[in-house]
Amino acid sequence: MVSGMNYRTDKYGNQLSVLGYGCMRFTQSGGKIDLDKAEKEIMEACNAGVNYFDTAYVYGGSEDALGRILEKNGIRDKVNIATKLPHYLIKKPDSMEKYFAEELRRLRTDHVDYYLMHMLTDVKTWDRLKNLGIIEWLEEKKKSGAIRQVGFSYHGNSDMFCELVDAYDWDFCQIQYNYMDEHSQAGRKGLHYAASKNLPVIIMEPLRGGKLVGLLPEEARQLMDNYAVKRSPAEWAFRWLWNQPEVTCVLSGMNSLEMVKENVRTASEARVGELTQADEELLQNVVKAINARVKVGCTGCRYCMPCPKNVDIPGTFAAYNRKYTEGFKAAFMEYFMCTAMRKDSSAASNCIECGKCEQHCPQHLEIRKELKNARKALEGPFYKIGRKIVQWLKLYG
Repeated sequence: MVSGMNYRTDKYGNQLSVLGYGCMRFTQSGGKIDLDKAEKEIMEACNAGVNYFDTAYVYGGSEDALGRILEKNGIRDKVNIATKLPHYLIKKPDSMEKYFAEELRRLRTDHVDYYLMHMLTDVKTWDRLKNLGIIEWLEEKKKSGAIRQVGFSYHGNSDMFCELVDAYDWDFCQIQYNYMDEHSQAGRKGLHYAASKNLPVIIMEPLRGGKLVGLLPEEARQLMDNYAVKRSPAEWAFRWLWNQPEVTCVLSGMNSLEMVKENVRTASEARVGELTQADEELLQNVVKAINARVKVGCTGCRYCMPCPKNVDIPGTFAAYNRKYTEGFKAAFMEYFMCTAMRKDSSAASNCIECGKCEQHCPQHLEIRKELKNARKALEGPFYKIGRKIVQWLKLYG
């Protein structure tokens, strides 16, 4: 541990820096990761006490870059590596060993400290992996020390997240969570449920891919600028997370020394329970300013669920609204991951207009009408082609 940095404990009492390094956004140069630049940033973070580095098999070049930098500087044993099994590529038991061995080679190590099932979508997907022998494989790896802890990363609603938490004796989990996603994705409900099961929670997308910094509407930015306490948009977002004791570690895709230094400073200063009622009200007003651009006034309360045709109504509206606050690409990716990537589709196009959802909506939303609008906005040619590819891979891949 490094003096100044804040740490929180995992399930087994290990100290994790509250700031983790997300290795998906290393700077590219000529189509390749700029290793020299990434090394300076990683070493700055490591020397400041950051000890959790998150990568994945499908982050192009990331595992290899991280492995090279850690080996070159002789710091592998000073940090924790988290990487992920691309379970969606696995069709036979031997594939688990194949991908894991390749990851170890890329990372230049003989073990992974925190190993995640990448984008685990639902219990049925986990059941498919169980039928392929994944539990036995994971237990053998843990016994040998090649994998120290097992978890999963998740994009989707809180109900399914809670089911997945109960589906296996996990060591930790990873969710998308920020002050805009407080009641969508796994949300506060999922965070608290995991914590009640003694599961450390790693946070991804604390800034929604930078959108809570670079794409804040002017009204939201003015609220922060005019507030008595002067903090950057990024600092507000991080402090909101670290204010909560259930949050173990927050990942940040840092790709500049300035970003590393600012985030390290915030991580060193932030304390549980530090935000005042006025601070919380400021962020609530910022959310309102952002939501002023949304199309559907869905609060994510989930009274409309479950849908008899498995439509993820709050998830659909969250993605639909995101199209108008952050752009089509961000909305499409969220919608695709939360509907098409599941074992059973939860797309808006499943709707049969039975109207049961509208009977329970406290906002009295015209859900059937808005689902049609969301379908038109999000289920275009790219979505349909991608969904067919996913279905083909499930059958033949």
